[in-house]
Amino acid sequence: MYRFSRFVLLIILKLFFLFEVKGRENIPKEGGFILAANHVSYLDPIAVGAACPRTVHFMARDNLFFKPFLKSWLKAVGVIPLKRNAADLSAIKTGLRIVHKAGALALFPEGTRRTKENMYLNPEPGVGFLAAKGGVPVIPAFVSGTYKAMPRQARSLHLTKISVYFGEEIHIERGRSYQEISHLIMANIKQLSLN
Repeated sequence: MYRFSRFVLLIILKLFFLFEVKGRENIPKEGGFILAANHVSYLDPIAVGAACPRTVHFMARDNLFFKPFLKSWLKAVGVIPLKRNAADLSAIKTGLRIVHKAGALALFPEGTRRTKENMYLNPEPGVGFLAAKGGVPVIPAFVSGTYKAMPRQARSLHLTKISVYFGEEIHIERGRSYQEISHLIMANIKQLSLN
């Protein structure tokens, strides 16, 4: 189901949003890794998943799983339900299990969608925790155009160019605090926005 969904979404993005991907060569061909991206729109996971040549597991707030059809699809494509406003140990353990088994886990360090395109929120320390405990490279990603296509509170789509830029691997040094790691990852994402 994941490959089929990715194929369909990739076609839609290319046809209607002039979809562009740069830095795809920075995605590891094998082994576990964490993909960390900025977050301004519901379209961000779709864009990141379509851009990445490997299967990626996302975390999504658990209330999305309350809708029967959406729940079935989210489970089929490997999305991990995440409890909001609480330390969800089950989701964290699942995410770590994925990267330890050479899989890919996508995270949004800011934790929620921003209300302005050029504003960045402080990253959550949980991203730093997963990066440190995962022991795998982190690939920063910058998504552009999704805010114009579907900003927060929007009820319709606007056809505009969407791009995804993948940066070079970040290797996490031992001994750094989780918050410090999260800020390092976010700084790399911001740097991609300047390219």
